[in-house]
Amino acid sequence: MPILGKLLKEGIKLRKSKEQEQYPPFTLQKKELLKLITTARNTAFGQHYHFEELIQLIQNTPSHSREFYQYYQAQVPVFTYNNMFKEWWHRAKTGEKDVAWKGSVKYFALSSGTSEASSKYIPVTKAMIKQIQKTSIRQILSLSSYEGLPSGLFQSGMLMLGGSTHLNYSGTYFEGDLSGITASQIPFWFQHFYKPGKRIAKNTNWDDKLEEIVRNASKWNIGFVVGVPAWIQILLEKIIAYYQVDHIHEIWPNLSIYAHGGVAFEPYKKSFSKLLGKPLIYIETYLASEGFIGFQKRPEGELQLVLNNGIFMEFIPFDNRNFTEGGELIANPETLMIDEIEEGKDYALLLSTCAGAWRYLIGDTVRLIDRERSEIIITGRTKHFLSLCGEHLSIDNMNRAIDLIAHEMNIEIKEFTVAGVKHETLFAHKWFIGTDNVVNAEALKQRLDAQLKALNDDYRVERSAALKEIFVNVLPTDLFYKWMRAKGKEGGQHKFPRVLKGEVLADWEKFILEEIIE
Repeated sequence: MPILGKLLKEGIKLRKSKEQEQYPPFTLQKKELLKLITTARNTAFGQHYHFEELIQLIQNTPSHSREFYQYYQAQVPVFTYNNMFKEWWHRAKTGEKDVAWKGSVKYFALSSGTSEASSKYIPVTKAMIKQIQKTSIRQILSLSSYEGLPSGLFQSGMLMLGGSTHLNYSGTYFEGDLSGITASQIPFWFQHFYKPGKRIAKNTNWDDKLEEIVRNASKWNIGFVVGVPAWIQILLEKIIAYYQVDHIHEIWPNLSIYAHGGVAFEPYKKSFSKLLGKPLIYIETYLASEGFIGFQKRPEGELQLVLNNGIFMEFIPFDNRNFTEGGELIANPETLMIDEIEEGKDYALLLSTCAGAWRYLIGDTVRLIDRERSEIIITGRTKHFLSLCGEHLSIDNMNRAIDLIAHEMNIEIKEFTVAGVKHETLFAHKWFIGTDNVVNAEALKQRLDAQLKALNDDYRVERSAALKEIFVNVLPTDLFYKWMRAKGKEGGQHKFPRVLKGEVLADWEKFILEEIIE
């Protein structure tokens, strides 16, 4: 049976998707917060922050009233990971029930900040697993708005390249990649469509897993591929080489959809096209360790926030009134609901979720692009940008510049990272750019500098002031993946950090030096 038919047969309704189209964002989010605090009212967190009073306030005030949000802002503080874990989540990790969400937490997703070395433990509740599954289904159903899909697409399978479903058990909880946790909980009716299947997905050795997928690839009818761009590209290259074909469509003729997230896809697009026999439809997803936040619902659109499925969102203007130069959140920041934010401005995202996150700073910055459709783009991370001297260089600027120079110089740049360093008495940026093409590093440096000046006025000004130099190191792409492998961050949801600082930068430079000497 086709996947869409199976979804509908299992009673999956479009009601929630239609609800988001019919009601304003404020109404949807107010209703969602009421659901969350009602479920968590008797938890330790809910009692400590008087959720019962907030419930009464929402129920007894007019639907258009904002008084509930003012109460929520005043009553519940903004949490970073360190505060949330130290004060609440560590209790759930020991097996205590009803801490920040109803019941016990059976799973914790391991999530390392991309410029930090230590792992974060993000709770994944049963309610959150259902939230992710329901939003995933809504994304599949949204494909009805895409034209020109092949007739055989919805009879085909979905390859999800993620972490191992063999999770580590601590005695009170299981831990692993979010992708491994969610794959281990795939509903029985969906298992027919899911590849690589339960046995291969359990493999904890990434290289062995890839080899098994390659050997089985010709047996599968794959129409959808889901995963981080770098690892999907490596897999497709391995399949093409193993079967000695010209492109992946000789193996998977129905392959039509690639759903990606986590990093900007543009730097990979050119090299991806060389692996294909026909164009793919690329769909962006916004699936974080804290929940499924949004997805690209229409072909020409951006990420649409999901406003009625287990997440309440708030937005902090990403400026020097709320964040330090190093990206640290100040005390008592300004926070806004979705109907209060402006198009074209960057905001740090706060989430309250059905996994027991409350006013939680996830670290992403987003920009509203289309108010009517609640569509956003991800512009970077609160700490993953460079502003040594006021240049305010965002990951969005970096991705755009790299994409432009790759086209200008007709090269493929699959990976890059950048660091801010002291230079003489002032500052410099040090770039590490991964390409397997022969390229003149000085020419690349000049073009990169020119593009960044055009994209960012602050950068242009500081290049004539305190930002005295940029350095460009051109490296083989595989060096980036070797470093990730050495750090135990190969495959799954792992991606190379775009900005390096402190000990992580020192470790990366030491690794490069050792590889070059060898």
